Amino acid sequence: MRDSLAYAPTDPKFEADVDDGLSVTAARLLPDFTAFPTRPQIHGNGSVKELTTTSERDAAQRASFFSNRRSPFAPALSAVFFQSNPFAFCAMTKRADTIVAPATAPTAGALAIVRLSGPLCPEIARAAFGNRQNPPPTRRATLGVWHDTGGNPLDQCILVLYAAPHSYTGEAVLEITCHGNPFIVSRILGDCLKRGCRSAEPGEFTRRAFLNGRIDLAQAEAVVDTIHARSERALAIAQRLLSGELGRKVAAWTDTLIGILASLEAYIDFPEEDLPDEERGGPAAALRALATELSRAADTARLETVLRDGARIVISGAPNAGKSSLLNALLGENRALVSATSGTTRDFIRERMSIGAHFVQIVDTAGLRPPGVSSGADSEAEHLGMARSHEQIAGADFHLLILDASAPPPNLPQDFPGILPPSRTLLVLNKIDLPTHPATIALWQEFSRIRLSAKTGEGIADFKQSLAQKLENEGVLPNGDELVVGTRHASHLRHAASHLKKAADTLHGSTATELAASDARLALESLGEIIGRVDNEQLLDKLFSSFCIGK
Repeated sequence: MRDSLAYAPTDPKFEADVDDGLSVTAARLLPDFTAFPTRPQIHGNGSVKELTTTSERDAAQRASFFSNRRSPFAPALSAVFFQSNPFAFCAMTKRADTIVAPATAPTAGALAIVRLSGPLCPEIARAAFGNRQNPPPTRRATLGVWHDTGGNPLDQCILVLYAAPHSYTGEAVLEITCHGNPFIVSRILGDCLKRGCRSAEPGEFTRRAFLNGRIDLAQAEAVVDTIHARSERALAIAQRLLSGELGRKVAAWTDTLIGILASLEAYIDFPEEDLPDEERGGPAAALRALATELSRAADTARLETVLRDGARIVISGAPNAGKSSLLNALLGENRALVSATSGTTRDFIRERMSIGAHFVQIVDTAGLRPPGVSSGADSEAEHLGMARSHEQIAGADFHLLILDASAPPPNLPQDFPGILPPSRTLLVLNKIDLPTHPATIALWQEFSRIRLSAKTGEGIADFKQSLAQKLENEGVLPNGDELVVGTRHASHLRHAASHLKKAADTLHGSTATELAASDARLALESLGEIIGRVDNEQLLDKLFSSFCIGK
C-alpha cells in the first residue's frame, strides 16, 4: 500500500493517491459510488485487490475519507474505509493506519509479543497464519505457523485477534506471541511492514485507546505509572488511576458544579431579577466547599515525586553512633564501611530499598561535631563531609536520628537536633546489646523513638514496621486510601478551585450573577481538561512521547 494507490483507468470520476503511505487524498467527492461502471482496485506490493461485493460499495458510500489540501472537504476524516476489505484505504489518516511494534523488551527470552492495531489485522492474521480462508476466531488463542509474504515459515506462534471495538485500542488488534529470539521478532516485524503496516510511535497504542474513547486521559497517563511503579503502594495507586477512579471523581465534581451553575443560570434568564441577597449564601458556600475539595486533591501531587523516586530518609547523628551499621542492616549487606574509629564516613551514601509497601531512599551521612572539633585525622575532609551532611538533612523528607544508647550524651552542633521536625523524625536508640547510659536514654523526649541493635539485628523488623507506619501517618507517603494526582492534574484542579473561589467572592459582592456563572463555567473547563476534553495535539504529543514503543 505504501507504493501506490489507484483506481481503474476506465473510471475517470475518481483520482486518489497516498501521501507518504499514511494518508489518502481524493480529487473530488463522489455523490454515488453505486454509479461506478468499473470497480476500484487497490495496487500495493505488486498485488491487486478488487472490491467485488455490494457491501464493499455500501461501506464506501458511508465512509467519509475525503479529501486533499486543495479540496473543500479537507481535512480528511479518520473513518476506516471499506471495513469489509481491509486493504482498501486503510491508511487514510494516521489513526486509520495499521501499526505494529514489539510489546516486550528487545532481549532474548522464552517468549516475545508483537502487537498490531488497525483495520489490516484480520487480513494479516488470515494471510500470514497458514493461508487460511478465514481469519482466526476472535478473543481465542490460536496456535499455528507464521508465514511471510513469500510463503516461508518464520516461527510457530500463538495469535489472539480482537475485533473492534472490543480491544485495548478500540480497533482491531492482533497480538502475536512468538519465541523470544530478537531475530525472530525482527523478521515478524519486517513481514508486517511488508503487508502494509507501519511502525508504531511511542505510546501510540494507548493514544489510540484514548482517541477512540476506551480510556480517558488520566487513565492513559496511569499506564506509565503502572509500568514504572517501584513499590506496592505506588502500584496500587497507579492501578486505581488506571481503573478510572480519578475520572469518576472528576465526574462527581462536575455534577456538583453543574448543579450549582444551574441555580445561577436560572437568574441569568431574567436579567431584571438578580440573585437575592438572602439566596447568595447557599451557592457561595457550595462553591467554596467544592474549591476546598479540589485544592485538597491538588495537594496530593507533592507525593507523586516520592512515589516515583522514593522518600528521602536521612540518617544523622554523632560519629560512631552506628549510622553506617544501620544502613548495612537495612540493606542486608555491607554497603558502608564500618570501623571503631570515629569519622569513617566522609561523604553521604545513598541507597534505594523497600520499607513495607513503600520505596525509599536511605542516605547515610558523615557524623556531626560542633564547629572547631574534629577527630584529628584529616580534619578538612571531615568538615567537608559534615557540610554535605547538613545539605542532605535540609533536603530530607524524613529523619532518622541515631544515638549510641550505651555512650554518654553526644557532643553535637549547638543547633542540632533542634533543626529536625519532631513529627518527621524517628529517634533510633542503637546498641541496645550493650548496657545503656541513663542520661542518653533521657535525651530528646519530643521525638518518637525505637530501640534496636544494628550489630545483632535485634529490633530491626519492628523498626521497619514503625518507620513505614510513621511515613504514612505524617503524610510523607500516601496511605492505602489516598489517591495521588499528577502534576498536570493538580494544575487544572488549582485553576478550577481558583475560578470557584472567585465565583463565590462575586456572589458575596454586588456584582451581577452572570460573572459568577462565567467563572463557574471556566472551572468546568479546567475539570474537563483533566480527563481529556481537550483538542490539543501538542499536549497529546508531549504526553505520549514518554511512553515506550508498543504501549
